[in-house]
Amino acid sequence: MQTSPDRHEYPAHWEADVVLRDGGTARIRPITVDDAERLVSFYEQVSDESKYYRFFAPYPRLSAKDVHRFTHHDFVDRVGLAATVGGEFIATVRYDRIGADGTPASAPADEAEVAFLVQDAHQGRGVASALLEHIGAVARERGIRRFAAEVLPANTKMIKVFTDAGYTQKRSFEDGVVRLEFDLEPTDRSLAVQYAREHRAEARSVQRLLAPGSVAVIGAGRTPGGVGRSVLGNIRDAGFTGRLHAVNKALPEGQKELDGVPAHRSVRDIDGPVDLAVVAVPAEHVPEVVTECGEHGVQGLVVVSAGYAESGSEGRERQRALVRQARTYGMRIIGPNAFGIINTSPRVRLNASLAPETPRPGRIGLFAQSGAIGIALLSRLHRRGGGVTGVTGVSTFVSSGNRADVSGNDVLQYWYEDPDTDVVLMYLESIGNPRKFTRLARRTAAAKPLVVVQGARHGAAPQGHAVRATRLPHATVSALLRQAGVIRVDTITELVDAGLLLARQSLPAGPRVAILGNSESLGLLTYDACLAEGLRPHPPQDLTTAASAADFRTALSRALADDRCDAVVVTAIPAVGEGSVADAALADALRSAVAAAPTKPVLVVHVELGGLAEALSAAASTAPQAGADSPPQTRPGSPQATPRPAPPGEPPEDSHLIPAYPAAERAVRALAQAVTYAQWRRDASDPGKVPEYEDIDQKGAATLIDGLLARGQGLTLGTDETCDLLGHYGIDVHRALPAPTPDAAAEAARSLGYPVALKATAPHLRHRADLGGVRLDLADEDQLRRSYTELTELFGAPEELRPVVQRMAPRGVDVVVRAVIDPAAGAVLSFGLAGAASQLLGDTAHRLIPVTDKEATSLVRSIRTAPLLFGWRGSAPADTRALEELLLRVSRLVDDHPEVVAVTLEPVVVASHGLSVLGASVRLAPPPVRDDLGPRTLPAY
Repeated sequence: MQTSPDRHEYPAHWEADVVLRDGGTARIRPITVDDAERLVSFYEQVSDESKYYRFFAPYPRLSAKDVHRFTHHDFVDRVGLAATVGGEFIATVRYDRIGADGTPASAPADEAEVAFLVQDAHQGRGVASALLEHIGAVARERGIRRFAAEVLPANTKMIKVFTDAGYTQKRSFEDGVVRLEFDLEPTDRSLAVQYAREHRAEARSVQRLLAPGSVAVIGAGRTPGGVGRSVLGNIRDAGFTGRLHAVNKALPEGQKELDGVPAHRSVRDIDGPVDLAVVAVPAEHVPEVVTECGEHGVQGLVVVSAGYAESGSEGRERQRALVRQARTYGMRIIGPNAFGIINTSPRVRLNASLAPETPRPGRIGLFAQSGAIGIALLSRLHRRGGGVTGVTGVSTFVSSGNRADVSGNDVLQYWYEDPDTDVVLMYLESIGNPRKFTRLARRTAAAKPLVVVQGARHGAAPQGHAVRATRLPHATVSALLRQAGVIRVDTITELVDAGLLLARQSLPAGPRVAILGNSESLGLLTYDACLAEGLRPHPPQDLTTAASAADFRTALSRALADDRCDAVVVTAIPAVGEGSVADAALADALRSAVAAAPTKPVLVVHVELGGLAEALSAAASTAPQAGADSPPQTRPGSPQATPRPAPPGEPPEDSHLIPAYPAAERAVRALAQAVTYAQWRRDASDPGKVPEYEDIDQKGAATLIDGLLARGQGLTLGTDETCDLLGHYGIDVHRALPAPTPDAAAEAARSLGYPVALKATAPHLRHRADLGGVRLDLADEDQLRRSYTELTELFGAPEELRPVVQRMAPRGVDVVVRAVIDPAAGAVLSFGLAGAASQLLGDTAHRLIPVTDKEATSLVRSIRTAPLLFGWRGSAPADTRALEELLLRVSRLVDDHPEVVAVTLEPVVVASHGLSVLGASVRLAPPPVRDDLGPRTLPAY
């Protein structure tokens, strides 16, 4: 590495792993003097045409002067980056800072010339686009605001790299060369381009793992039993459509098969490419296996071996080394300590997992970080109609284990456009990047339901998971996920319940529920459950225990035709002496009624009717039907499903599935979640806007913040500074004047004008009116002095009380508004009523910043104590419009100025007309790094 005094220290933080367009990975790092031989070798593998495009003339080889120039950088004015695979260069990029005359310069010059060179074998993989993102971030860090590039007109690929990046740019043509100039400040378009490339690359990387053309199981034992041999058998028995190989270095010389599968002693001995390797050897032997796989060109690994971060600090370091080694060769990893992956597509039929049976094909994508939970989920789907009659099945299943590399975010990228997946179910024990997960979840939920249950909610994440710290409590994270359209459930039972409904039925148009059945008691239980979940049930219709299948069909048809009904819950108990014939007849009757009116969801609550549950679920497709407000649509580019013949005894492919539940509360809870999700989908189509306010002085606030931060790295503002800053955003704070003596209190009251309030602001009394530290509506000086004496007699000397005098505000409802920037989740706005009751109940609502006008409206109404703001028990309604505007102004302040890392307004008194901010605090600090605004990178290891 460079050590000369004129060069800056090696910038290790510029090193990064990236996913390329084809799903492979590469490492981007600064070029140093140690890279001379690599650079020469790289250049020798570049075609003459590419060299001509780079240097505008024939340039067969690099001179010693060239090599010195391209490997010696000061990491400020001259920077070079290389993309590497297997430790060798596949592409390079460099910039040189220039002045206004185009000659080499130093700061404050803020323009640089940039140039790329990509090996021909790696062109088309998106390497140059990734390098442009990274060199642009480096340049911004070094004070460069603009790039210039000169490109030959015939070099259309490189021109496209620049023009497609989304930056603001201008183009000129002179002396046979195209000159491009573009600003490096991220724009909405450049971020959109970056996110789109990230999506394509990460989705492709998962697709390569789930749909390989060839698989090698490394560690398949010579004798039956064991993890590797079990996985090998599961892949073979599932009917994998590609090539399968068994690998075990302990195989005797000359053994060519293992359980009918071609066997080899090393991956190197396999004739032909290997797309996926399942690694089932002891952890200490994994590095050797990874090296063999990398050198053979394996694209991805599923590491089922244990002994990594879940086992302690030594295993954690072993896990880091595994990821670094695999990425060196451009491979992605599922695991380690993974249960495996499954793809039921007839084009693949891959069961590279420890599950002894492949689940039946279906439309549900399933992700579980825990192998044990993965087994439980597959088992429950099997019992609920996924294995006996072959109906509600799985499209793909991923159990990520320690998720050292491939995570839920990557799989979401894949499922978003996967035509074989209509519903996504996820069990998460940790969220490594909440900001990114929320962004991806919002996009996915707008296209298909996403149901999540989170384990380890009340403790630390499992040892094997590397997650960034967050200060937000679990309840807040859950609220933010719901805002993103995620259906949050608490148990895996609820996960399956919701998934079955969403996979089988249309979305409800509203909360109105019809209830019918042959049990009055079960109907009443369902009615009560609907009320408890916030639904609007109609009185139950009792068909009596004598009801026949035809009676059920008639009643259900009538309910589905009723415009006052959005969903139907059918309750059923068995008749004495009836068996499977009656179950099948009732199932046929219900399906017949649903087929005639498929736009409303129907659920069945049954009591000990295993036969009915199977009969109701007997169909082959789990694609959700279109709701009443959204006609059926096919996503552009999605292939039409080809119906398969129904097995004997099953209804035809286009039958309408009806989910059955063994308890009323489970069915109703799933329905309530579907109602909430459907409303979110409707709201998401018009999310509102972030309003502009003419009285906001953004520049003035920025100047004030810069001046305050010049004092130190982080500080809590004083009262005057807080009022000044909030004033720039149109937020008026009632000033509180200190009152260290009775005379000072009287003087303060005279300056403010009576009536006034006298408050103790000591930490143990602040915002605790219930303790008696506040005196209100003091109309004159006599009352003020008496109250002052009472407070000091009750609570101690003024030095302890820290009394203040404040102008009285109109009576109203006391609320609290907070905003905080969390390093993991981002900026969050919170709202709730003031007081102990709300604190004890945890009755606080949250939204991600920036907040739109519609989100502010929903935020105010989403707390359980919201009726107090809307005239509860005859009280005067509060001015919620003024409250919503306050929320929007606080959101704008934090969004415009990330240096504002915390804001608290407490209390805010919302009166019938207007509101009063009686207390405020603001904390400033250098803004946390926003990794979602920087170049694409994989999590560092």
